[in-house]
Amino acid sequence: MLVLTDHRNHSAENSLYALLQKMQAHPACDFMDIGSRGLEQNQVFFETLERDSLWVSRVDKNFEFTQDGSAFRQNLQERNLGDYEVIFLRMPPTKTAVFFQYLSEKYPDKIIINRPEGILTSGSKAFLVDFPEVTPPMKICRSLEDIQAFKQDYNCVLKPFRNYGGYGIVKIENDEVWVDGEQLSFTAFAERLKQSPVEYLAVKFLKNVTMGDKRIVVVDGQIIGASLRLPANNSWLCNASQGGSSNATTITSEEKEIIHRIDPVLSKLGVVMYGVDTLTDDDGKRVLSEINTTSIGGLRQIEALYNEPILERISNRLWDYLSSKAA
Repeated sequence: MLVLTDHRNHSAENSLYALLQKMQAHPACDFMDIGSRGLEQNQVFFETLERDSLWVSRVDKNFEFTQDGSAFRQNLQERNLGDYEVIFLRMPPTKTAVFFQYLSEKYPDKIIINRPEGILTSGSKAFLVDFPEVTPPMKICRSLEDIQAFKQDYNCVLKPFRNYGGYGIVKIENDEVWVDGEQLSFTAFAERLKQSPVEYLAVKFLKNVTMGDKRIVVVDGQIIGASLRLPANNSWLCNASQGGSSNATTITSEEKEIIHRIDPVLSKLGVVMYGVDTLTDDDGKRVLSEINTTSIGGLRQIEALYNEPILERISNRLWDYLSSKAA
């Protein structure tokens, strides 16, 4: 297996390291290498798309996060992508869309978790509008007029199509706007929009948002675990990167229905592992707010909350999936 990532934005909270330790120890794993876009030696591979080889290091039981990224420089060797049976993608698609397209076209038959085309399709906030029966009211906005029309009906948040972690989100309440910690009038915000293309998903602002954002982890159709992320004081953003905290929780019947609705669509796109975020709507019902099909986080936090082997379950589920594909 080859794991592709970009370690430059990793932190000690990143779940990748603990997950790969479990996966490399599985009996089905012959060996596992990892290559980072953050290595200078790999810039040609990731950015010019002119070669099929990159520099990788071996993942073993001692593979762990370090601030200097030393785990990605130990015992480097140059290997060809064709040497691997499986590629495991753990890269933010916001900066690698061209590479993802190349990978999909170059290796259409190779087992890739998750498929690049599936990540690109589902990674856009616009993907959510395909599931109106399990989401709050929302609208794709590609112009100022689109935003104005939606805000006439609802106080709302505007989510940039491909940002994640709660960054770049805009809140609009009547004629007041909050963006990146700054409050301004809608007129002033509209002037800013004239300077750049408009590409947002507008979503009705839910009055129960402070009841928490639940992250549910799914692997090959099976719910593995969940945590309820509550916002920090004086905030409505629940992301850990925005000060949110993780708490134990249970899965509701509405959330099981959400997974039942979206999993066949994601499976058809080649998405095996993903995270679903839900919020409580104004009627007290859990609804779908996000789908994350790339760097699914919160795994270690879920394991710690329940003192259960969540990472081992994910590893086993992934290897069972891979064994079925290789059969």
